[in-house]
Amino acid sequence: MKNLLAPSILSADFLRLGEELRMLEQAGADIVHCDVMDGHFVPNLTFGPPLIRQLKSAASLPLDVHLMISNPEAVLDQYLQAGADWLSFQYEAAVHHQRALNYIRKKGAKAGIVLNPGTSVDLIRDLLPDCDYVLLMSVNPGFGGQEYIPQVDSKIRRLAQMRKESGLQNLLIEVDGGLGLQNLERLWEMGVNIFVAGSAVFGTANPADTINSMLKIIKK
Repeated sequence: MKNLLAPSILSADFLRLGEELRMLEQAGADIVHCDVMDGHFVPNLTFGPPLIRQLKSAASLPLDVHLMISNPEAVLDQYLQAGADWLSFQYEAAVHHQRALNYIRKKGAKAGIVLNPGTSVDLIRDLLPDCDYVLLMSVNPGFGGQEYIPQVDSKIRRLAQMRKESGLQNLLIEVDGGLGLQNLERLWEMGVNIFVAGSAVFGTANPADTINSMLKIIKK
């Protein structure tokens, strides 16, 4: 199963987004992670479909769009039409999870469901066949630069076990929050496939070198 590095554009320099995207591509990143926040479901406000559309026009890498918003089912089409290649929404914010997942897939994008640190992975057991990936938040969503919550380790192991028991070898496990060179190998060993890193990439003196170091860990 291929492992992927997904730098979070939220931590990039928004006055230099075009340059930042080219840097990610040249450095070998696999996906561009896009955190959409509404100031309601989470205590922060970021961006919406217009920026996703602009990123899509400028990027050759797939866009992994994470909706941290209330009532995500009402706006799936807006983000799909804007260019989301991967689209995930919060389990806690949605009502008809299976319908939303299948709709995203029907439109040709990869579908994912996201769990906050305090939400049990056992709640999504019956949804796993409808998911291309599951994103486990390892910080409380809303702001970058937070420290990894250690209790998420057990959730990763549990989800990896559920994946094996269900025979869903193609289901990808994504983790976002507090990831960096200090814990990537440990997460890789637990079965994580997609590694989201924001400030751990863009907050370093040489983000391209940091990406290269991260790739050596997750792709060995």
